[in-house]
Amino acid sequence: MYGRRGMRTLLAGLAVTAVLAGAGGAAAADGGTSAPGPKGDGAAALCKRVPKLDRRIHRALKRLDGGAGTRGSVARLQQRVDHAKKAGHNEVATFLQDRLDFRKSLVGTLEKRQKDLTAVRTWCQADGGGKAAG
Repeated sequence: MYGRRGMRTLLAGLAVTAVLAGAGGAAAADGGTSAPGPKGDGAAALCKRVPKLDRRIHRALKRLDGGAGTRGSVARLQQRVDHAKKAGHNEVATFLQDRLDFRKSLVGTLEKRQKDLTAVRTWCQADGGGKAAG
């Protein structure tokens, strides 16, 4: 039924399966703690990234709040929805309206993140850059 090459491939596959099954049993036997988890909450790294995150959020909000001439703005997408409705392209208008709804919700999310990041910045300054936490 199997040629010599097919038999070797079958036996090699069975050997690999047996080894993997044995390794899975060993991981289950020691409680599955073969890889250590994070040692802290990453406060020091987050404190380092606060200025970069703040610039990124600010840039995104500026783009979203831009006028109809700004690519990626809510106003520009609203204009596209209006044009699609006017032209009678209902499917396109529906698709763009869904994108517009998401983009409008994104503004609220980014504003909340900006407030949260301000609180993190204050904490980092008071805590010495998150070094006391780690």
